[in-house]
Amino acid sequence: MPDAPRAAPRVGFVSLGCPKALVDSERILTQLRAEGYAISPDYAGSDMVIVNTCGFIDAAVEESLEAIGEALAENGKVIVTGCLGAKGTVVRDTFPNLLAVTGPHATEAVMQAVHEHLPHPHDPFTDLVPPQGIRLTPRHYAYVKISEGCNHRCTFCIIPSMRGDLVSRPVGDVLQEAENLVRAGVKELLVISQDTSAYGVDVKYRTGFWGGRPVKTRMTELVQAMSSLGAWVRLHYVYPYPHVDEVIPLMAEGKVLPYLDVPFQHASPRILKLMKRPASAEDNLARIRAWRAACPDLTIRSTFIAGFPGETEAEFEQLLEFLEDAQLDRVGCFAYSPVEGATANALPDPVPDEVREQRQARFMAVQARISAARLARRVGTTVRVLIDSAEGTRAVGRSAADAPEIDGLVHVARARGAGPGDFIDVKVTRADEHDLHGSRVGD
Repeated sequence: MPDAPRAAPRVGFVSLGCPKALVDSERILTQLRAEGYAISPDYAGSDMVIVNTCGFIDAAVEESLEAIGEALAENGKVIVTGCLGAKGTVVRDTFPNLLAVTGPHATEAVMQAVHEHLPHPHDPFTDLVPPQGIRLTPRHYAYVKISEGCNHRCTFCIIPSMRGDLVSRPVGDVLQEAENLVRAGVKELLVISQDTSAYGVDVKYRTGFWGGRPVKTRMTELVQAMSSLGAWVRLHYVYPYPHVDEVIPLMAEGKVLPYLDVPFQHASPRILKLMKRPASAEDNLARIRAWRAACPDLTIRSTFIAGFPGETEAEFEQLLEFLEDAQLDRVGCFAYSPVEGATANALPDPVPDEVREQRQARFMAVQARISAARLARRVGTTVRVLIDSAEGTRAVGRSAADAPEIDGLVHVARARGAGPGDFIDVKVTRADEHDLHGSRVGD
């Protein structure tokens, strides 16, 4: 009689941080399943735990350290990966009993540690993994990371010190991943990186191949090819370089979602220079107007920092004026956080904590009014909605203007029969500062 099959070793997983870290987690989980490891939903059922950390701001560092401490207390066998692992020796100094510590996008190093501390012999009957890999997002949408690292040296950011310079993924690999996802039922592809506009710069936009045909390693050609798959394509982390203008016609034609996530960060030329950010406020306003002229349905999301070192009251007022002029659809604002290792911390005239918080609140009050007014224009229109959840006759989804978890929602009444991943048309009857409300057309 053959030997009874051995139970697969079970690995628990904690994933923290941004969507780019989420993709790193998905790749590690995919490799674990490809090699026959089982994924455990709790500490007690795990032979080992992997914690993927974030180290961007102080609050994220604290959350990551707490997660590591909890995993050690509840399980004891822990591997740490992610950005905090690349942030000096803080993890090792705090937790000397960890099995291993790696930095971000380190699937191979993580798997080496797993093999060392939890070996698992290959079993061809159970070591199966779907072509789209293991995903932590709902089945109907997925993040597609097209590059690692960043060539910018923004003074408030330590990402390059943790993730390195820009390294673009081969365009054929990206498109094959996207194709596999769509075949598996994904309805929305969210393109992410540290700097999506710079995709291909490091390889001089060399030509790759997908499905036997040539495709240039460049953002425009990449998203144009993605659009042929029939899913929503949403662009995140797009710096306002001139060649971004090339994707606006694709949005106007309905090939790519009319949505741009552009991190402007400020409007004062002096502050932007201190931040070492590309472009000026005047250039950005001109681009916004040109983009909207070419694609009137365009939704623009952005992020800003209030209370950057040296920011005067007049410069903050300049930022508020920019907000009024730009009329951005979706906006987030952070009070400046002195991240350890950021060169901006050494700048003169730091803004007091209380003033930073007050400016953030003032900024968001202005944006709330702008957002409410822009959403009110949607009342009476019909929008295409991708459903995220449904219960009974009610459903919640997102329009082309809404990225998951960071933007607004569309609350739908009389949506019987609609489920996650379905597209439905919704007549908008009401709007508030963030969300739309309506009923399914035809019900």
